[in-house]
Amino acid sequence: MVAVSGERCYTGRMTITQILEKKKTTVSFEIFPPKKQDTFDSVLEAVKELSELNPDFMSVTYGAGGSTRGNTVEVASKILSFETPALAHLTCVGNARTDVEETIDALEKNKVQNVLALRGDKPKDSPEPATVDGLHHASDLVQILKQRGFCVGGACYPEGHPESANREEDIENLKYKINAGVDFLTTQMFFDNNMLYSYLYRLQTKGIHVPVIAGIMPITNSAQVSRMVKLSSAYVPAKLLAICDRFAEKPQAMWQAGIAYATDQIIDLISNGVRGIHIYTMNKPAVARAIMQNIDSIVAAGNDA
Repeated sequence: MVAVSGERCYTGRMTITQILEKKKTTVSFEIFPPKKQDTFDSVLEAVKELSELNPDFMSVTYGAGGSTRGNTVEVASKILSFETPALAHLTCVGNARTDVEETIDALEKNKVQNVLALRGDKPKDSPEPATVDGLHHASDLVQILKQRGFCVGGACYPEGHPESANREEDIENLKYKINAGVDFLTTQMFFDNNMLYSYLYRLQTKGIHVPVIAGIMPITNSAQVSRMVKLSSAYVPAKLLAICDRFAEKPQAMWQAGIAYATDQIIDLISNGVRGIHIYTMNKPAVARAIMQNIDSIVAAGNDA
């Protein structure tokens, strides 16, 4: 078993804020719940294997329009059963206030203390309004969750939200979430660390000082690049494009090169004092395990510094 940073000295019953206060460097994983029930067992097995890597916490995504709402809560509960803190995603899009309240009730019942509040992606070509009942922005969710006593995270975009007119407007919009009570931020994926460093500087100059956790997406097959760029509008450096082009037809080489690229990103981030690393695992424990084998001592050294 590969440990992220030695045995945890806390249980799953901790908030992300408490973890960030306790440790200088954290590593966490993200998974997504099944859309079909016949794949549920494979997701739970992935949860088990990822928990064995001793992450500081694990997050569970929320399907478009709340399509995996029940599964999100169940997977988060399963994470807790392995004594790993769970962070459940919750979105506004496609959810009435009653839906949100029901989900929050279920999270409380299952002892999930951490929630990532998101607006969610607006459905394309839908005649129905994307949001209802006054739940138009993530900040609206944040207020509800804070009133219910949750530790609440928010999303942020180092390269700017696709719907923002410019980066200044994006940060001004981010302030609404901060003012609503967000405890920490997790970034959208990025492939150029300089994008994050520039973004962190801009946040500081605007008076935003909550902890920022860096989201890392390992690219282990070349087809991922176009999908990820379409989803996130992330800039892809020439170095990563060259890797994908060179090894597109060599799956094992591409997998190894993708792990190496993500590892290099993480080492650079930790070396430059970034507090948290959040790995988008795509439900693939082997990816997380390979990265952790590369950085476990580096993470431990970051916590000893």
